[in-house]
Amino acid sequence: MQNYIIERVEEIAKYILSTKATLRSTAEVFMVSKSTVHTDMTVRLKEVDIDLYESVREVLDYNLSERHVRGGESTYKKYKQIN
Repeated sequence: MQNYIIERVEEIAKYILSTKATLRSTAEVFMVSKSTVHTDMTVRLKEVDIDLYESVREVLDYNLSERHVRGGESTYKKYKQIN
């Protein structure tokens, strides 16, 4: 793996840990695709730093478990503004 990829992976992982951000919002901040962030955090980070991977995995799992709640709130706000 090339050095710039390793640096990006570590930087994104630290950002997710510090902000508890979702993959989508992280991708916007780092101006990469959501798929790139997902691959970096689930595949590449495991090769770079297993302890950091496990910490990030907890945040990602939490965000995944809350996804349906966030979607419901977003839909509620959208239709509340229309009426």
